[in-house]
Amino acid sequence: MELLDKLRWRYAAKAMNGEKVSQDKIDNIIEAISLAPTSSGLQPFEVVVITNQEIKDKIKPVAWNQSVVSDCSHLFVFAAWDTYTADRINTAFDLVNEVRGFKNEGWENYRQMLLGSYPQKDAEENFQHAARQAYIAFTEALTACAFQEVDCTPMEGFDPDKVDEILGLREKGLRSCVLLPVGYRKAEEDWLVNLKKVRKSKEDLVTLID
Repeated sequence: MELLDKLRWRYAAKAMNGEKVSQDKIDNIIEAISLAPTSSGLQPFEVVVITNQEIKDKIKPVAWNQSVVSDCSHLFVFAAWDTYTADRINTAFDLVNEVRGFKNEGWENYRQMLLGSYPQKDAEENFQHAARQAYIAFTEALTACAFQEVDCTPMEGFDPDKVDEILGLREKGLRSCVLLPVGYRKAEEDWLVNLKKVRKSKEDLVTLID
């Protein structure tokens, strides 16, 4: 299966060569992110895509000085909503009604259920839930990269508060949760490139209940 072959090919690149990824491939990655499933279809996150070298260089020191942050072609920053609000929920539901061209009673009842639940919860609890939705989309980005043989590096090793400050995310009601440098591997400086991929056996990973 071609997709599995691509996933076997991918790894977390530890060095990138600065070569630019074509815009059509970046657009495909963004489209894959957009198509990801999220709880109630709310898509409670935004993605900041950075090509500005000065900004990448500012983020590198607060990301454990990992070279891929500054040497990548595009740096994707996944930023989740800091909480759920009535306005955010209503905007998502209104968009569905607009695109589909009709209102559905069951859908509107579901809207009211969410409005009576999420906004009353603790903001940190809501952020954690939103961040998990961002991670679903994040994995779609990994797959889209692999399918196009574009390298990427999943990164939680950074100071979210500092990244939020650099990008002004808190003012937008957002908090960074994961980074994804995207580009092409610099094999001669990457200690991981030729090492065999290691994963649990299916027996250790999967429990089958008949």
